[in-house]
Amino acid sequence: MIYKRLIAGLAALSLVFIAGVGGYMAIEGWSMLDALYMTVITIASVGYGETHPLSNTGRIFTIFLILFGCGVLIYGISTFTAFVVEGELTDVLRRRKMQKKIGQLKGHYIICGAGETGEYVIEELAKTKKDFVVIEKDAEKIKRFEEQGILCVEGDATHDLVLKRAGIERAKGLITSLHSDAENLFVVFTAKKLNTSIRVVAKAVEEESEQKIRMAGADGVVMPNFIGGLRMVSEMLRPAVVNFLDIMLRMKDKTIRVDEIEIFSGSSFAGMTLEATGMLNMEDATVVALMDRKAGTYIFNPPKNIVLKENNVIIVMGNVDVVNNMREKANPPAL
Repeated sequence: MIYKRLIAGLAALSLVFIAGVGGYMAIEGWSMLDALYMTVITIASVGYGETHPLSNTGRIFTIFLILFGCGVLIYGISTFTAFVVEGELTDVLRRRKMQKKIGQLKGHYIICGAGETGEYVIEELAKTKKDFVVIEKDAEKIKRFEEQGILCVEGDATHDLVLKRAGIERAKGLITSLHSDAENLFVVFTAKKLNTSIRVVAKAVEEESEQKIRMAGADGVVMPNFIGGLRMVSEMLRPAVVNFLDIMLRMKDKTIRVDEIEIFSGSSFAGMTLEATGMLNMEDATVVALMDRKAGTYIFNPPKNIVLKENNVIIVMGNVDVVNNMREKANPPAL
């Protein structure tokens, strides 16, 4: 990697300068400024005369300093040129800019692993216009995400430092879909240690792993094999429903989803009737149910005169842009 070669070149050049200054000071008894000046003009080969007359030992030292110093300098210049020409400098600057953007996020989502499952998660979050950060070890995938403008962090999601670079302390949720259940369990445990309030959803392949991952702190565990089996049965027994959901998920001109609008403390909708909020008159969206989060109960097709209160969650189905606008009205950002 050119970046490592550049660091090695700078380190070697620094050692040559230290050796040159130390050598002239020890051999000729010069001051540090004189020794530094002589070292610079010797390595740079600018052709200036000697700072002070050199002894024979000093001249022999200068010969070796020229040989080693010029070699190291040429290596450093060629490496830096390759660093710029091959685009690695641009990559470094782009990643620093990306890290700055990640540092400004709050209430975002973190996706650990961009495998087959993770790719669908990323696509869905992008479609529904959520802020998210991807953690992935594969450098080629990271490069592809960067080209697409997707915020990402290269590294192992089981490490504290990598999760912190993704803004784990400020994140709202984390989804881990790594290759093994053991890795996912470790990510869940680490994430909950760094942010106790974050909602974590993990993938599990083995049935016996589900309980262990929940014990580690996962708020939800999804088993692809189980979900796949239910989907196959639904295709057989309820083909029209499955076809409707497929069309909803794959529409190109607009994004239709089943979503939720939660009534937080201080919400502008708290104390209002469902009709007064205007949600019953939304275009491209409809209210499906009302949930009481504390009681865990649902009212399907809630009446228009029902009064909304804190910890209510309105389940809606419709255009994500319409739902997002209504969510902002319900919980306007603090000024």
